[in-house]
Amino acid sequence: MQRELTVSDFDYELPRELIAQHPLPDRAASRLLHVERDRLTDLAFTDLERLLAPGELLVFNDTKVIKARLLGRKPTGGKVEVLVERIVEPRRALALVRTSHTPKPGHTFVFGEADAVAATVIGRDGEFFELAFDADVDAALERHGHVPLPPYIAHPDGAEDAARYQTVYAARPGAVAAPTAGLHFTQPLLDRLRERGVQFACLTLHVGAGTFQPVRVERIRDHVMHREWFEITPASADAINRALAEGRRVTAVGTTSLRALESAAIDTPDGARMQPGARETQLFVVPGFRFRVVDRLITNFHLPRSTLLMLVSAFAGIERIRSAYAHAIAHRYRFFSYGDAMLLERAE
Repeated sequence: MQRELTVSDFDYELPRELIAQHPLPDRAASRLLHVERDRLTDLAFTDLERLLAPGELLVFNDTKVIKARLLGRKPTGGKVEVLVERIVEPRRALALVRTSHTPKPGHTFVFGEADAVAATVIGRDGEFFELAFDADVDAALERHGHVPLPPYIAHPDGAEDAARYQTVYAARPGAVAAPTAGLHFTQPLLDRLRERGVQFACLTLHVGAGTFQPVRVERIRDHVMHREWFEITPASADAINRALAEGRRVTAVGTTSLRALESAAIDTPDGARMQPGARETQLFVVPGFRFRVVDRLITNFHLPRSTLLMLVSAFAGIERIRSAYAHAIAHRYRFFSYGDAMLLERAE
């Protein structure tokens, strides 16, 4: 009988200096570790031009990061930090709230000075608080919000982050974290891939605040995955289904694209097919998961003990990922959101 996997199976030691704090001057100048079954190859991200074959389908997540982090104060003067998870109505949102005491219904927070915006706690949904704003949430975030950088990035957000913690193809606002595998692409690189005959499709998955939350249980099967909204248009579903029917490889740009693709797949007598439409996913991909759509995955390096590390271990194999991460650390790759990338081949 196979031993039950625990969070400790996905732990590793990372020197702090390998956590990238700033993006490289050139998006496409990142390194790329090609992870195959029998070898690890150190490459440049631009080597994708020869690794991706004509007819291969790249699937991107075109979500756009919003300024979801609000720094404010309570009427008593105490500090409060709010991370908007989802805007559910023009003046209502679900959010993580950090303050000295757990907020209760009726508690009010104020953001800004002369053009201040107030938000009142009206309820709770699990770890998220439901907030009612006295202005449109979109406008409040635009005036007072900050780029929601991950906790491991130590500097306050600035103009560099507003530009670089966003993909060049971002189109649909709603994410509170960037789909970081896409941060390496530049428009010239995309143009060259298209000229090579690589095909593109887009979907939208609004990355939620839950992506920052740690796994708090030891047994993997006890973890409850956070919900995220995604949409696959009929045109994108048709492009993906044509690739599947014709036996062309489907390469997901990032774990968010992979989760959306595998969530929307249905089994038919002729194989997996993509269902268009908008819905939520709580798909938790762990070793043993049966992949039906994605053949290759472009992804960054992920935090220890995280659901994303579990996902890539399911995709490429636990031991192969352990070897890849040990190799990356020994060869001084840059880790996490502003770090380097991997191209993973799916384990058979």
